[in-house]
Amino acid sequence: MLSASTIFKFLPFLLVTGIFFSACENNVKDLPNNGKRQPIPEEGSLVESYMSEGAKVKGKLTAPYMLRYQQADTPYTEFPRTLHVDFFNDSMRIESQLDARYGKYLPNQNKVFLRDSVLVKNILKGDTLHCKYLWWDQHTQKFTTEDSVRINTKTQILFGKGMEADQNFRWYTIKHLTGTVMTTENAALK
Repeated sequence: MLSASTIFKFLPFLLVTGIFFSACENNVKDLPNNGKRQPIPEEGSLVESYMSEGAKVKGKLTAPYMLRYQQADTPYTEFPRTLHVDFFNDSMRIESQLDARYGKYLPNQNKVFLRDSVLVKNILKGDTLHCKYLWWDQHTQKFTTEDSVRINTKTQILFGKGMEADQNFRWYTIKHLTGTVMTTENAALK
């Protein structure tokens, strides 16, 4: 059995150790990210990527910076510092161009979300789309938005809300036209 003098010698050590262990208790729910590991992105600078269908090049993406999250629950690639895409026609000439300040590619859905000063221009026709955000479905090769749009043509400016267009911006449909539409004298409204 330990003597009282031995117990009193170790008592301060036991008290400090007991306080230390009782103060170091953490609840996993209180920890940042609930104990989950954050995926570390792959980074790329001065990115240049080509999109092809079969043996034909359909587009070229360039961006100053890219982050790719492959280990995330839903993998995605982010372009937080602008991106530019040239879309080619069958004879490899640039038919349309896309610019945005931000883009997020979701490979499992084959969709790209674009936002902040989105601009799509058909080079051959001269039509230009301006909007706040836009979805690009690579499978259907269409752009869609439910937000407000402005389309500049050679002869008019169209305003509306909601739009669908092909990725080369050859055609488009504005769901709710809100601006004045100029027509030729011979056009009949039905």
